[in-house]
Amino acid sequence: MKVLIVDDSRVMRQIVTRTLRQAGYTELDLVEASNGLEAYDVVQKESPDLVLCDWNMPEMNGYDLLKSLRGRGHEVPFGFVTSESTHEMRDKATTAGALFLVAKPFTPEDFKEALSPVLG
Repeated sequence: MKVLIVDDSRVMRQIVTRTLRQAGYTELDLVEASNGLEAYDVVQKESPDLVLCDWNMPEMNGYDLLKSLRGRGHEVPFGFVTSESTHEMRDKATTAGALFLVAKPFTPEDFKEALSPVLG
């Protein structure tokens, strides 16, 4: 199963990767993108099974990436991993088609809870 990790911070992408491994998701094929524009291209080329995306990034933010994907008929499962976790943002994410929002800082258990319905 292929998972796209999208964050403008290389260190944060590494932390997400490590936390996924700690949560027991050791068999995932992980690919990365550093912003929404790059991620949109990766979705086209790599056809990931899941996108884990930050909200605030340069070039194109995560919310606009999700809206662009859904607007063009891409139904890839999508979740946010972000420090933005207000009730309004959670509602906005869900309305746009996100399956979950994991708030930073996160734990392996946070990923297990969010991903188990998606990845099994």
